Amino acid sequence: MPHSVRLARYGDIPRLIELLLTDAKDRAATDSALWKLSDTAATDVERALIFALSDDPQPFRQIWQVAEDQGRITGVVHSMLLPVPPIYAGEFGEPGLILPDSFAATDAPTGTVDALVGAAETALQEAGAQITVASYVTGQDWQEVFQARGYDPLTLYLSRTDFATTDMQPGVRPAKKADVPGIVAQSAAHRQIIFDIDPFWRIHPEADQRFSAWMTRSLTLPDRDMFVTGADDAVTGYVIAQPATRLHFPPAHEISRTGVIDDFYHTDLADRDQLAQEGIGATALMRAAEAAFEARGIGTAFVVCPAKWGAKVKMLEAAGYRTAMLWSIKGNA
Repeated sequence: MPHSVRLARYGDIPRLIELLLTDAKDRAATDSALWKLSDTAATDVERALIFALSDDPQPFRQIWQVAEDQGRITGVVHSMLLPVPPIYAGEFGEPGLILPDSFAATDAPTGTVDALVGAAETALQEAGAQITVASYVTGQDWQEVFQARGYDPLTLYLSRTDFATTDMQPGVRPAKKADVPGIVAQSAAHRQIIFDIDPFWRIHPEADQRFSAWMTRSLTLPDRDMFVTGADDAVTGYVIAQPATRLHFPPAHEISRTGVIDDFYHTDLADRDQLAQEGIGATALMRAAEAAFEARGIGTAFVVCPAKWGAKVKMLEAAGYRTAMLWSIKGNA
């Protein structure tokens, strides 16, 4: 019998809260610090659903769909059109993203997860997405469906709690405005590596100018810390330690004590397959970022890393980081 999947409605909210809280508890069981439940989790989930299912203008296109079995909602899938960062060309348009707060009840009929993923892919394609990315934290059935549907690892999100040191590392210093050209040059090397890994990250022709403007502004933002290695006229690496956002964390989770590191590169990582100098310089930057997080009362870091950048994965794992979430891309890029 075909599975019934439809768009979520406002009246579905009470049942969706039940499912999404169960889903959030499953994530928390994998890492209670990273996926810490909010004290107001039920209220936060309800508020997010009310906003998403209302007619209010949305900051981005998101889609909620539910699976039904004999009139009972047995699963939910949440997807969105992902805005393209301005340093990338986005020649395929906004990709579709299946978010981690997608869940099927343990008593859902066999095939429910596959039906939900298929429905999400169709909805995203109808919304204009030419590429689909799937986000996965827990649930073997979801992982198996993504693999069976041809998704390939794209990005790892590695996490660490209880940092090793609070001391500034030798050779690392706070970034200043004069370092921006050097940071941009190292970012260009970083961008080329990830484009070589996957054409999904095709570089925008104005990437340097856009990144320069963003780095200049970032130096003025009080919620983050920026560090570099190398001399004033020869920056060899940079890292930005910034607060977590809701892009990676569903509303049931507390994020005030979690930091994110996305913009991070060092010449130790220039060969994507072979770590240079045992990653000493890159690790020193990471330790500086951890110290900055600790100074702000942040106890968990979430680091973004291309799945096929072997040298960077090796360096992060040696520094105590472990994969907490995986983004995979449908093989049609």
